[in-house]
Amino acid sequence: MTDQTDSQQPEANTPDDPEHGDRRCGFAALIGAPNAGKSTLLNQLVGEKVSIVTHKVQTTRTLVRGIAMHGNSQVIFVDTPGIFRPRRRLDSAMLKTAWSGAKDADLVVLLIDVRKAREPETMEILERLADVPIPRLLCLNKIDTVKRDTLLEIVARLNAQLKFEATFMISALTGDGCADLLEAVAKAMPPGPWLYPEDQVSDYPVKQLAAEITREKLFIRLHEELPYESMVETEQWKPLKDGSLRVEQVIYVARDSQRGIVLGKKGQMIKEIGAQSRRELEEILERKVHLFLFVKVREKWSDDPERYREMGLEFPTD
Repeated sequence: MTDQTDSQQPEANTPDDPEHGDRRCGFAALIGAPNAGKSTLLNQLVGEKVSIVTHKVQTTRTLVRGIAMHGNSQVIFVDTPGIFRPRRRLDSAMLKTAWSGAKDADLVVLLIDVRKAREPETMEILERLADVPIPRLLCLNKIDTVKRDTLLEIVARLNAQLKFEATFMISALTGDGCADLLEAVAKAMPPGPWLYPEDQVSDYPVKQLAAEITREKLFIRLHEELPYESMVETEQWKPLKDGSLRVEQVIYVARDSQRGIVLGKKGQMIKEIGAQSRRELEEILERKVHLFLFVKVREKWSDDPERYREMGLEFPTD
């Protein structure tokens, strides 16, 4: 991944350039319930990690764009927050972001965990998706967890409920079936110039990705103890003379008792989280990283409009 502190602006190729006349480019929104596997699928299709993955539901909070090349097509996949019934203000902002990502795309890929195909949240998504007037693909994930007869019954039932251009059965974790899905998505993109350089895999600012990676490690280690509202911000990003990078991040929690949980006994927990995050950052950035983590209490941050703007979310007022 390119080491950049800000998202790179799209540089479209000239439409009337004969050399690029057969190119295709468009946006494909990945939508589905929490933990359907959207972030795992995005990383699989792009070929690199551009979205964090944890077993904690609703990990993705905003729109994450991953860029995949296939033949003469450039596909900008949009990983949206999981669609669920909102209970908090942050939930409402994420839900609005998810549906805006679907409506603004050229194609919607509905990802469903086959084990949850009959659950009410899946039915609600299908009903609402009927009002989104753009082409749709159905993608059933984790197909190795159900019997073939059950799988075929699910395919028939869902296609009877809502019209899809095609249905794909995949494992986002192993990559089974993902090549066929990518080919279909690439062919569905409209003719037009590529919006990003061929070797760019995301328009996500690397400082923000770094914060997300630390949040991923935080949730993996403390998903039972730590509330969902915890967040991470990258406050310093300083290249050093020896080519290494100094990164300072702040983990914000809602109460002082949560600060103690993150720090752990004698600071051991935060050391382990920092070490895991640092190793992954070094692998992505291909340079040595000096990562310093701090924990601060920020009460009721989920009611602060500025925090929403920093995450790329619209602050809900209703």
